[in-house]
Amino acid sequence: MDLGLEGKVALVTGASKGLGRAIAAELAAEGARVAVSSRSRERIEEAGAAIGAVAFVHDAAEVDDAARLVADVESELGPIDLLVCNTGGPPSGADALGFTREQWQQAYTSLVLGPMALIEAVLPGMRERGFGRVLNIVSAGVREPIPNLMLSNAHRVSMINAFKTLARQVAADGVTLNSVLPGRIDTDRIIELTGSREAAEAFAREEVPAGRMGTVEEFAAVATFLCSARASYVTGETIVVDGGLTRSVF
Repeated sequence: MDLGLEGKVALVTGASKGLGRAIAAELAAEGARVAVSSRSRERIEEAGAAIGAVAFVHDAAEVDDAARLVADVESELGPIDLLVCNTGGPPSGADALGFTREQWQQAYTSLVLGPMALIEAVLPGMRERGFGRVLNIVSAGVREPIPNLMLSNAHRVSMINAFKTLARQVAADGVTLNSVLPGRIDTDRIIELTGSREAAEAFAREEVPAGRMGTVEEFAAVATFLCSARASYVTGETIVVDGGLTRSVF
């Protein structure tokens, strides 16, 4: 299947490792011209070199820096056609009321204000050109709240509603906005939250219908299709990639 990504300009944030890096690699393999960003210069430059992408330093929590990042990418590669917003998760904790006001504000900044600043910077150009794809990498916790992840559960679901609202406004302009929800994907974050690789694998064998954790490549394949020209009639959706773990219908 020709995904129509040859020559498209993509920006993938949080791409030094894990889901972001895998998505960037898949887009590059499909012929897109890819920019990757992360707050760690060393890690993002290594990832960019391995993928064949142009690396930029950017911290999602620095909201006022979003316009600069977009301008730098477009100066280097051209107008952005594909934006993939990916950020690390906020702190976990067993006590849902045990987070500080500062932690709440930091989570809101990185999970809501940061992605929205990037979207505000790229959306006008996408609408004017009649093509655009915006993805947000969220969490299966927006469907079924995950214990110990109060900050993620509370803030990520707001972006689902924001994307639904925006998607309806820009659909006629050839721009789509979708959210992809990872479940038990084999990443450093899942292993950290579970306690060890052995515990993460044991949970997956016992609880995930597929009997295992998913790979970042499997997740990236779904994200890449949603970025494609072929996915032009899919917008405002939340797509779960979790091996059947989520029990909810909606």
